[in-house]
Amino acid sequence: MTKTALYWLPVAQDWAGVLKDLSQEQDPAALWKKLVQAARLRLDFVQTRQLDRILAAHFGAAPPPALATKPVRLAVIASSTADYLLPSLRVAALRRGVWLQTYTNTYGLYLQELHDPESGLNRFAPSSVLVALDARHVLGHPASSLDRSPAAVLAEDALRRLEDLWGLIRQRFDVPITQQTVLPVFPTLLGGNEHRAGSAAAVLGLVNSGLRARADAAQVDLLAIDVKAAEHGLDAWCDPGLWHRAKQEIHPTAAPLYGELHGRLEAARQGLSSKALVLDLDNTLWGGVIGDDGLDGIVLGQGSAMGEAFLDVQHYALAQAKRGVILAVCSKNDESTARAPFSEHPEMVLKPSHIGAFVANWQDKASNLRDIAARLNIGVDALAFVDDNPFERNIVRRELPEVWVPELPEDPTLYARCLADAGLFEAVRLTDEDFERSRQYQSNQKREALRADTTDLAGYLKSLSMELRWKRFDPLGLARIVQLINKTNQFNLTTRRYTEAEVIQVMNDPRCLGLQFRLLDQFDDNGIIAIVIAVPGEDDAIRLDTWLMSCRVLGRQVEEATLNVVVQEAKRLGARGLIGAYRPSGRNQMVERHYPKLGFHPLAEHEAERTWRLDLDAYAPIETFILTTEADS
Repeated sequence: MTKTALYWLPVAQDWAGVLKDLSQEQDPAALWKKLVQAARLRLDFVQTRQLDRILAAHFGAAPPPALATKPVRLAVIASSTADYLLPSLRVAALRRGVWLQTYTNTYGLYLQELHDPESGLNRFAPSSVLVALDARHVLGHPASSLDRSPAAVLAEDALRRLEDLWGLIRQRFDVPITQQTVLPVFPTLLGGNEHRAGSAAAVLGLVNSGLRARADAAQVDLLAIDVKAAEHGLDAWCDPGLWHRAKQEIHPTAAPLYGELHGRLEAARQGLSSKALVLDLDNTLWGGVIGDDGLDGIVLGQGSAMGEAFLDVQHYALAQAKRGVILAVCSKNDESTARAPFSEHPEMVLKPSHIGAFVANWQDKASNLRDIAARLNIGVDALAFVDDNPFERNIVRRELPEVWVPELPEDPTLYARCLADAGLFEAVRLTDEDFERSRQYQSNQKREALRADTTDLAGYLKSLSMELRWKRFDPLGLARIVQLINKTNQFNLTTRRYTEAEVIQVMNDPRCLGLQFRLLDQFDDNGIIAIVIAVPGEDDAIRLDTWLMSCRVLGRQVEEATLNVVVQEAKRLGARGLIGAYRPSGRNQMVERHYPKLGFHPLAEHEAERTWRLDLDAYAPIETFILTTEADS
């Protein structure tokens, strides 16, 4: 197995059989599902190209019907040969259920194509751009000519050229940009103190370092292949012979991983990364079986190699929880026995307060995973399940193919590395709400406990002492607004995605409504939990282009309180009607009847969209147990 293999994915046991089954499938929807599952196998360069041929034959020109994700038109801006990377980019997107169409410029002519309005690139009209410039092109000078120039000056020159390129792309297309970092292909002159030389290696080191800050400032995402080359060794990523013979900088054997790294970014932009890490217990979080070995007999903690390895897994899980990933437990165990280490074992890193949902019983794990998703108010496809037992992993993959189940190595010392390499929780932005999410789910547990102790729903809602604070879009909340719009899939009426620039346009347009809502109660501040965007509609109406909410706050009258505010603000703009639209996405069935439940009357129904209208002149604010206030701007 090569160093760049997708080893966390299950091996294709009968690849020839998989290809045959795909070739015989006639139904487009069924074929797409099978293609997605085939892409979730451990494919090498050849297998990736084989799968891509079938994908191209059936869905090369157009996405499948009723696609549950947003199609992507990716332009690869390349200075060297890039065609051989395109199948890996398409299959990696397929792995996440995303249809990706690709274009790359004529060899070496990316600037000419960007400037020419009639070029193939401009006619392609990408919705996403990957800038994949080779190291020699980024350097901009022959390596031997740099010995008298300060490395910092040359690196600054290269970074400015990249920033200018990003600006040109934004001017042409205004789409998300991904910048490939630079492979360290040049030999060192001094060795360990290369930074003291004005060498090509030193310059590229400074470019990669400077790229981080420049990309952050420009809202450009990075495809960090320099990090992977450091992990795997440069030879795993680049072959000088292939460069000189074919101008291929990325080694073909690394192409599937290259595509995978990019696919994670595209998925993260659509909110398709996993949201919850569901953990088995025995031989996953500790060595041994708690029910047989007892609290003193499990292997965990300092002093033994295996005990420290399981600590690494727990530290990894806790670090993910602190940045917003929900932790859950799914174990075949007696619940009291399974819970004991969390509160009683002195070496446990994970504590009861870190776990958003704890399920330990003797039912099958697929059923328990459905239960966990329901408890957390997230989709089953937002779960990543970690279990040391191959049998349990395979059962879950068969029963719940939408759940990500990494193929753990046999050696527990490699578990934490495997989970990191699997990239299940890729993110392009982090907000304050992300860091607060674990605490918010703990508060949810307290709310559920209160609900269980309250005899009637009205009494429960009143006891929460809820306050809904709303305000118009503002720069302070911009990052969270964009994140919610692009990651919320279930309670999202239209699943329209907005770039940061588009949100700013709404913010600055006096004819539009851009509203953000924050919910507080006696237990916690839930953060920004709802977004509404309304745009001018026909005649006297304003159209609800986006209405999304966090599923954590469902069942608390937040929908009704939000509508009261929207109606008030729509009237302020002079509207006499609200038009609400529902666009089925395959993941938002839960809001199919949202507008009728709120008193909207049907207007039209089409396969792609259904619309309703609410007459504002006759609207009476809905009574709720929520105090609604306008927050200070």
